[in-house]
Amino acid sequence: MYRFETPWAFLALLAPVALLLWRRWRKPPRPALPVAGLALFRAVRPTWRLRLRWLPAAVAALGWILLTIALARPQHGQEQFRNISHGIAIEMVIDRSGSMRSPMAYQGRALNRLETVKSVFREFVFGDRKEGLGGRHQDLLGVIAFAHYPYTSCPLTLDHNALDFALKNVRLITEDSDENGTAIGDAVAMAVARLVSAEKTLAAQTKRDASTYQIKSKVIILLTDGQDEGPHTYAIGEAAELAKKHGIKVYSIAIVSGTDLVSTPLGTMVGLSPSYDTTEIEAMAKATGGLFRTCDNAQALEDIYREIDRLEKSEVEAVRYVTHRELFFPFALAGALALLMTLFLKTTLFRRTI
Repeated sequence: MYRFETPWAFLALLAPVALLLWRRWRKPPRPALPVAGLALFRAVRPTWRLRLRWLPAAVAALGWILLTIALARPQHGQEQFRNISHGIAIEMVIDRSGSMRSPMAYQGRALNRLETVKSVFREFVFGDRKEGLGGRHQDLLGVIAFAHYPYTSCPLTLDHNALDFALKNVRLITEDSDENGTAIGDAVAMAVARLVSAEKTLAAQTKRDASTYQIKSKVIILLTDGQDEGPHTYAIGEAAELAKKHGIKVYSIAIVSGTDLVSTPLGTMVGLSPSYDTTEIEAMAKATGGLFRTCDNAQALEDIYREIDRLEKSEVEAVRYVTHRELFFPFALAGALALLMTLFLKTTLFRRTI
């Protein structure tokens, strides 16, 4: 697709015509030389200079036309499409305290709660048609694991293979470890901090035009099987206020019942999980515009993720635009050379003595 950016410049082609008409009008007629007859001149053969006397004017006209075309700025346009992802930044905050070692079957396999949670989260990220999950391919995802202390297992990234690798390295804390605990408030506060700087993180990772990706919303998915324990920097209520301040929604998922591994004098036995107070994480979800849900098995957890998947939709927008490449330079160069050639011809080969 070709076009001229300033087509009005072609009006300059009228200037030489107007100048020529004006000169003819103003110029008085030249006196004629009386001769007896033209018979003597018919025998004189014209020289090549006389035959080509039109050449300087023709070259000058060509130069003027070329410069006019250059002034009109010819351009070649190419229509292109760019996909802009309106994705969602999601921080998965996973409890890895000792209580998460309790059994929770997943697709017929005997896994603990943590491994089941990780497996269902993979379905949420990569998609599972059988479970009705389309995947979060356009989303910026990160993982924070916590027990007594939270840590960033995977920073926010669009590289979901890297996320999967990091997820495999999230390990349980043993029951007797000094790091065992449930620092929910601190973990959520860390997730908020990561999401607040999500745009900077994305720009550093992609090293491209930031307009190719737009964060539609920011979400924290908190999954725990216990309540906040021990002295921590942030209480759950304080973390909730922090998330609300920055417009971040918290989806709280609590594993509230099912089986648990209980230590007895006769050894480790399977028993019922003790109940715990979920009031605070429920209030946090409500305060931030998220949802609170409970589950006691893998199927219920998949149902919750399907619900979140429906509520938090990413979009891909195809933006049409046209890029133009300037083509004026060859015309400008050729026109300038033509005018220089005209000057050379008039001062050398076609120089007039009178």
